[in-house]
Amino acid sequence: MAEKSVIINIENRIRQLMDDHKRLSDLCAELTAQRDSLKAENRTLQERIRELDGELSRMQLTEGLAGGSRNRDKARARVNRLMREVDKCIALLGRPE
Repeated sequence: MAEKSVIINIENRIRQLMDDHKRLSDLCAELTAQRDSLKAENRTLQERIRELDGELSRMQLTEGLAGGSRNRDKARARVNRLMREVDKCIALLGRPE
């Protein structure tokens, strides 16, 4: 009789382990899908941030070049930096290989 109760106990534990495995597998799949969704959303938001940073930079440059704004010095510095970069590119193009 004791052997039969041990077998029943083992069967119950196996069923419990199988149920736990199924539940945890489902949870893992759900969390993986959620992670993938959040990664995609993060990529989208990062791209949007880059676009907005570029737009802000262009607007500040435009405002600075337009005249009496507080961003005038920043705009001048940026234009000067861009001109130096263009000059470097021209110099590289003129160099013989």
